[in-house]
Amino acid sequence: MAPQEATGFLLQFQGRASSLTGPGMTGHNRHRRPSVKDVSISRLGLLLVAIFIGLLSHASGQDKSRSLANGPVDWKHVSRGKLHGVSEKSMVTLASTSGRSFPWTSNMLAWQRTGFHFQPEKNWMNDPNGPMFYKGYYHIFYQYNPEGAQWGKKIVWGHAASRDFVEWTHLPLAMVADHWYDVNGVWSGSTTILPNGQVILLYTGSTNNSVQCQNLAYPANLSDPLLIDWVKYPNNPVLTPPPGINNTDFRDPTTAWQTSTGKWRITIGSKVRRTGTAFVYETEDFKKYQILSRPLHTVDGTGMWECVDFFPVSTHSNIGLNTSTNGDGVRHVMKASLDDDRHDYYAIGTYNEANNTWVPDNPKIDVGVGIRYDYGVFYASKSFYDQNKKRRILWGWIRETDTEHVDVMKGWASVQSIPRTLVLDQKTGTNILQWPIEEIDRLRLDGKQFKNVEVKAGSVIPLAVKSTSQADIVAEFQIDKAALEAAPPSAEGFNCTNSGGAAQRGALGPFGLLVLADHMRQEQTSVHFYVSKSTDGSLKTSFCTDQSRSSNADDVDKQVYGSFVPVLEGEKLWMRILVDHSIVEGFAQGGRTCITSRVYPTRAIYDNAQVFLFNNATKASVVVSVKIWPMKSMSITTLR
Repeated sequence: MAPQEATGFLLQFQGRASSLTGPGMTGHNRHRRPSVKDVSISRLGLLLVAIFIGLLSHASGQDKSRSLANGPVDWKHVSRGKLHGVSEKSMVTLASTSGRSFPWTSNMLAWQRTGFHFQPEKNWMNDPNGPMFYKGYYHIFYQYNPEGAQWGKKIVWGHAASRDFVEWTHLPLAMVADHWYDVNGVWSGSTTILPNGQVILLYTGSTNNSVQCQNLAYPANLSDPLLIDWVKYPNNPVLTPPPGINNTDFRDPTTAWQTSTGKWRITIGSKVRRTGTAFVYETEDFKKYQILSRPLHTVDGTGMWECVDFFPVSTHSNIGLNTSTNGDGVRHVMKASLDDDRHDYYAIGTYNEANNTWVPDNPKIDVGVGIRYDYGVFYASKSFYDQNKKRRILWGWIRETDTEHVDVMKGWASVQSIPRTLVLDQKTGTNILQWPIEEIDRLRLDGKQFKNVEVKAGSVIPLAVKSTSQADIVAEFQIDKAALEAAPPSAEGFNCTNSGGAAQRGALGPFGLLVLADHMRQEQTSVHFYVSKSTDGSLKTSFCTDQSRSSNADDVDKQVYGSFVPVLEGEKLWMRILVDHSIVEGFAQGGRTCITSRVYPTRAIYDNAQVFLFNNATKASVVVSVKIWPMKSMSITTLR
């Protein structure tokens, strides 16, 4: 970047800062006058960042454009969210092959509401925000539109609390859009619990001029375990976009981590042209910040990074780590939600506090170009350290994949995923294992087990279980060894999303379960493995969910989801499936690969929802052992 360009960025920043004051700003909202020392440090940091941005812009302009992971889809996008500076929050208007919307009945739509996934009583919900454990309660905040079942411009923070993840209480709204610095939306953010017990809440606000800025809030009463009342810092905003960064490309502050010097750092997602970027700021009091001269990490061609998450994992145990933990036996996970394709990508690497860098272990599976948390409809996730049980827990937003006008008919849209524990897969070293938290097991009713069921090639076997609209299923598969050895190798790679789904036949697959299926299987959702043999004789296993026959309706998403799952020598193939009405969450090999789907059957609902084993391989038979637990619903009440 030329010196005059850097100067231009600084002038642009100064102009932007003055515009942030906006009309109607009262005296208690005004910033204090900075000291000479503050100004000098701030200008130096901004100048260094401006120089970095200029260099990065030149490099990123030479990158090839990325294609979407799931390929082209015949969707007509509705302008909701994107024009206001966040990812496209609206679901889409799906093109119906008949040209007409499906005649949904109230009975069908009532069935779609979940039993053991968290969701508000009504209206629109998206990103989970600021989850934490405080004084005996787990708290979840979330993006919420109190006015309807679609994303709205004035999003606020909903709030709920639970002692055990099973019984939840809806609480009053925590953050509302009531100041010039968040009047156009209280967007995503995080909480940090300081060693002295103070709770810090940082969130992105959209100002009256649609500038994304970071704001500070804290509990009005720390003795209240429900944290019902919150106070916004009178001198908000505490951070505005740095020079060269678009007003709408600066959002979603992370949980803070403490350095060896006692200072705190946060990272905020952004982009420089097509380069995804995580800026880092350092603070002592969460009111004054200094931007560090280099970002924590960048990846060319990945576009805007939303909802960045950064946390440590242990290399030698399954105990979760406090966000500030660093040193021997610790790796760090960086995750970003990509605005381009609305998927969450992560990588494992090494964090160097001294020079403020994080380096992936394997650049080929860097953030945005490698492994995803989930290969279905799972986005904008947020993790937190649960000091109560010494574990790290992940929440993710599960969007709708039907049409918006149907969501309006239902009166609600979107849910949160099952909370998942996160640990490093110490066998592969390259994967995070995600697994439903243990508390969910308390919802299991008496289960039914099927041991060593032989499923021959080309066969489908019904399982005698009552309605499985709410079910927890664990299945283990063993492929016939002779068929494995005799299977012909192929040079053609297999990809779930580009395959023919459960109908595509190979020597060694697909095989798995059909859930939410009616007795004639006119509707069914397949969760399955597909094993292929390479020309060198090695086996590759894919884990897929096929929605192509999930519904008789035309105006719902029916993609095939999935990806490769590592299977180590001596391991059996196994999966766990959580079925909760319109949600199917699949976990393969202990959670190395996960897939979340939204399905909207018209027949396979209530008592008509059944489960089948199937094996569509052409050569191999499989032996399957399955246990199926019907699931109770969570208790969700509202504090009146």
